[in-house]
Amino acid sequence: PSRFDTKCPWRPRGCRVPLSIGRDPDEVYAFVSNPENLPKWAPAFCKSVRKSGAEWIVETPDGPVKIRFIARNEFHVADHYVSPGPGVEFYVPMRVLANGSGGSELILTLFHLSSMSDEQFQRDVDMVTRDLSTLKRVLEK
Repeated sequence: PSRFDTKCPWRPRGCRVPLSIGRDPDEVYAFVSNPENLPKWAPAFCKSVRKSGAEWIVETPDGPVKIRFIARNEFHVADHYVSPGPGVEFYVPMRVLANGSGGSELILTLFHLSSMSDEQFQRDVDMVTRDLSTLKRVLEK
């Protein structure tokens, strides 16, 4: 059985995808909050990333999107916004928490948008789950 809650019965709100990582929360937060690291841990979403002025442009399987993270903070909040086009922006909350044993719990929330079918939403959840598995492998090397 998977450690991830990949079936989200409480549609249409969203799905929290948790991940335990055997690394210090400061290290996990520093890694995931740096957009330059996206291709290393989110390959299903991000093929490459580049900075263009004050914005980050991510090349995805569906084409370029803009991404912006909130300012770095002491609370390990790595919320970010994904903009696939002008006037469209999706909020993606992400937190890194200390788990009490020297490791971290990362929690990423995906929202089921009214414009998404159940199948599209489940594909997004599956993609994020795969990418978070990659993150765990990368950080626990």
